[in-house]
Amino acid sequence: MKNLKLILALALMLVSLSLPARAAASASEGEGGFNPKEIIFEHLGDGYGWEVPFDHHHRIPLPVMVWAQDGSFHCFSSSRINNHVVYRDGDYAWQVPAEGDNKGKVCQLMPDGKLVKPKFDMSITKNVCALWIAVLVTLAVCLPVARWHKKHGFKAPRGFVGAIESLIEFIYKGVIKPTLGEDSRKFAPYLLTVFMFIFMMNLLGLIVVFPGGANLTGNIAVTLVLSLITFFCTNLFARKHYWKEIFWPDVPMFLKCPIPIMQVIELFGALTKPASLTVRLFANMMGGHMIVIVLTLIIFIMGDVAGTAVAGATSVISVFFSIFMLLLDVLVSFIQAFVFTMLSTTFIGMAREKGHDEVHGEAHSLEKI
Repeated sequence: MKNLKLILALALMLVSLSLPARAAASASEGEGGFNPKEIIFEHLGDGYGWEVPFDHHHRIPLPVMVWAQDGSFHCFSSSRINNHVVYRDGDYAWQVPAEGDNKGKVCQLMPDGKLVKPKFDMSITKNVCALWIAVLVTLAVCLPVARWHKKHGFKAPRGFVGAIESLIEFIYKGVIKPTLGEDSRKFAPYLLTVFMFIFMMNLLGLIVVFPGGANLTGNIAVTLVLSLITFFCTNLFARKHYWKEIFWPDVPMFLKCPIPIMQVIELFGALTKPASLTVRLFANMMGGHMIVIVLTLIIFIMGDVAGTAVAGATSVISVFFSIFMLLLDVLVSFIQAFVFTMLSTTFIGMAREKGHDEVHGEAHSLEKI
C-alpha cells in the first residue's frame, strides 16, 4: 500500500511539473496566445472529428456526408477539412469556417468565394458516433444479465453481472415498482433502458480518450429527445382521469368557466415537464464538465500570464481539484441518471392514476364476482 501511494505521488508530481512547460509551449504556438474560452467550447461542443489526447492539431477522422446546393451527394473523410483546410471535389469545394455564423459547420465554398450551408448535412459527427458507442456499451452491459438468468434461472450472479443486476434491481424495486404498481412491468423496459443509457453516456463523457470524451448529456439536443420520449409515453398511455384533471379539474366553476384559467395552468404544467427534464440533465452535466476543464486550464492560464514558475506552484492544487471533481462527477453521473428516471416514473405514474369513478367501478365489479 505504501508503494502504491509513493507511485501515485511521483506520477502526480511528474504531471504537475510537465503541465507548466506544456502551458508555456502551447501559449507561444498561436499568434493570439492562449485562448481558454475557445478550448472550453471546443471540448464541450460537437465536431467532425474526434480529438486526439494532448494533440489539438490532429483528429480521428469521421465521414462527412452532405448534399450540395444543386442536390448532388458528396461523402469524404473529415481529415480533408480539418484545421479549416479547403477540400476540392471536382467543381465543388468544402470548408469548415473558423469564424462567422457557420463556425464549426461544413459549408460549401461557392465560385464567388461565399460560404453557404449545404442543402442537407447528414455527417457522422463526434456526438452521433458517441451515441452509437453508448448504445453498444449499454447493450454490452445489460445483455449478459438477461443471458445469465435465461441460462441459470433465478440463481444470483456474481462479479460484474451481479453488480449490474443489483443496479437494475435497485431502480426497479426502489423507484419503478413503488410508483407504478401494477403498471411497473409495462413501463420498466423503457425506464430501465433510459437509466442505463444516461448513466453510460455520463460515464463515457468523463473518459478523456476515445471512445469517451463526447459531451452527450451536456448537449441539449440529446436531453431534449430523451425528455420528449418520456413526454409522449406520459400522454399516449394516460388514463381518462389525467385528461379530466387538465381540461375539467375539480375546482370552483369560476376558475374554469367562462375563462379557462385552470385549464391553461394545467396544460402549461404538462408542457413544461419535458422542459424541466431537459434543462436539469443538460445543465448539471454541462456544469460538471466545465468545472473540470476550467480547473485544468488554470495551470495553462497561469503559465501564460505569470510564467512557468507560478504555474508550477498552482499545478499541484489544480490537479488535485481536477481529480476530486472527476470523482465527484462519477457520483453526479449516477445521481442525474437516477433523477431523470425517477421523475419520468413519477410523470408516467401521475398519468396512469385512476379516478374515483374507475376505482369504485372496479371495486363494484369485484363484489359481483
